[in-house]
Amino acid sequence: MTKQINSQVDIDKIKDAVTMILEAVGEDPTREGLIDTPKRVAKMYAEMFEGLHKDPKEYFETVFNEGHDEVVLVKDIPFFSMCEHHLVPFYGKAHVAYIPQGGVVAGLSKLARTVETVARRPQLQERITGTVAETLMEMLKPQGVYVVVEAEHMCMTMRGIKKPGAKTITSVAKGIFETDDVKRNEILSFIQMP
Repeated sequence: MTKQINSQVDIDKIKDAVTMILEAVGEDPTREGLIDTPKRVAKMYAEMFEGLHKDPKEYFETVFNEGHDEVVLVKDIPFFSMCEHHLVPFYGKAHVAYIPQGGVVAGLSKLARTVETVARRPQLQERITGTVAETLMEMLKPQGVYVVVEAEHMCMTMRGIKKPGAKTITSVAKGIFETDDVKRNEILSFIQMP
């Protein structure tokens, strides 16, 4: 019988694959330190990739009319994800800003939940940035959205070019932020504030 988490993740299949990887690199999967490794990795992947089975739009089913029409920014939202090219982690922080339209705002935690859900799948940093921005534009219909993501990629640290500490920064501007330099610079100055 195949065990599954959330009816989506096939734990036994992942365990078998990890056992095969250990064997393929010349390890003994029956060695004391590795006996439970396939199970641990399977549980970890089920948790790390739970975003595949969630839609970030669900966080915006409830919104509030507060009459607020100035910038809302949640900055320094920590996240981690897995590079879809190498299946190694990348991690960093996201800064998510929007200007409400007609005073419609969302709970602040919903912005952080959106980042987390989008990041918890095999990913590219550019896609995280764009998906978060598009989700807010579609669900809140604000005047504009500006998302900045900065991350360190272990695929650049552990392998390949081996440059620890190198940061990748991506941004997406939607709505008013695409054309209004003053508004865009306002967000950037807020992000840089200690």
